[in-house]
Amino acid sequence: MKSIRVSAAVIHEDGKIYAVRRGHGSFKGYWEFPGGKQEKGESGEEAAVREIREELGAEIEVECFLCTVEEQYPEFYLVMDCYLSHVKEGHLTLTEHSEARWLDLSELDVVAWLPADAAVVAAIREKLKAPQAP
Repeated sequence: MKSIRVSAAVIHEDGKIYAVRRGHGSFKGYWEFPGGKQEKGESGEEAAVREIREELGAEIEVECFLCTVEEQYPEFYLVMDCYLSHVKEGHLTLTEHSEARWLDLSELDVVAWLPADAAVVAAIREKLKAPQAP
């Protein structure tokens, strides 16, 4: 089984978290935290910064490591390193995803997350002390 290591940026601002919706592929329509595959010799933080620059056209600053999630998907095994981040320069502009939303910390359950990303929500709640929906 193929194993993939990716980095995701959990971008936050004013009590909201940035989420993007996949516009293609087998997981079309599901929501995720933006990011992508780590390249050989690249740290997880470097990959998160590069991927946001490439996919969303903005520079982020990584504040801290948030969590690592491992998830078995039908075609591959995913290891995802997640970093709490904020936009340092520029504007987040969609180029690969169909939609984006700034979710209030109390709204994290209103979208259909990919399985690995759903696991990150618990880490966000713990780190940012966000309430859970009833």
